[in-house]
Amino acid sequence: MAAPESIYNLLPRLQEPPARPPRYISTFRPSVKQEIEKSKAQWKTMGPAKVAVPSPKNFLKKHSKEPKLPARKKEQDSKKLPALSVPRRTDHPVMGIQSKKNFINTNAVAAITGLPKKPQPIYVDRRQGDKYLLETSGLVPKYIKKKDYGITPKYVTQRTEETKKAQKDYETQVLECLRKKAMKQLSDEERENLLQGLKKNWEEVHHEFQCLSVEIDTIPKKLHKAKLESQMKQLEHDIDVIEKHKVIYIANK
Repeated sequence: MAAPESIYNLLPRLQEPPARPPRYISTFRPSVKQEIEKSKAQWKTMGPAKVAVPSPKNFLKKHSKEPKLPARKKEQDSKKLPALSVPRRTDHPVMGIQSKKNFINTNAVAAITGLPKKPQPIYVDRRQGDKYLLETSGLVPKYIKKKDYGITPKYVTQRTEETKKAQKDYETQVLECLRKKAMKQLSDEERENLLQGLKKNWEEVHHEFQCLSVEIDTIPKKLHKAKLESQMKQLEHDIDVIEKHKVIYIANK
């Protein structure tokens, strides 16, 4: 319903701003502020660090930042030179030493009494071919003369044993699965109960078949009749199989 008309409504009105709700202040503010003040000191996280003011006497001098060499050792240490295998220039060889050994006779005796040097076995690839060492050619049967030649390595034996063990475990698992899935033989009592149950079902289906109407002129009646005939045929087949076989096995699924 509209407000009643009045001349006072034509006067401009001052719009009063809505009152703002009071500011939210957490109840935990004093405890949080106290904990922060405990772990924070003056000039700890911000502001200049409190360090000693450098003295004006310690000004940067020339060559003060250049690397300095270590101090020289004393003269006594510098006089000690390391032992050298090469003779010095000032050293003199020992003179005047003579030997009475007859090197000619010694060499002759060594040549006569010494064993002759065995020639290296070589081979050639053709009549006018080059010579090659026989030992590195692979024609010398030196590997078959080793102590461990013909012995099966340990890693091959270990691998063969692991393979046999894995095959044996697999065969055991397969036999266990076959044993679980083995067929079960029906007892005479179970076979007789099964046979009586099939005959009873056949009588019920046959009774329902006999109760059908004489005139079957609709599709549902034809389908129902075909269904009953197939059920009777299947039951007759099952009864015939059970009566023919005295021993029956059932496979576990």
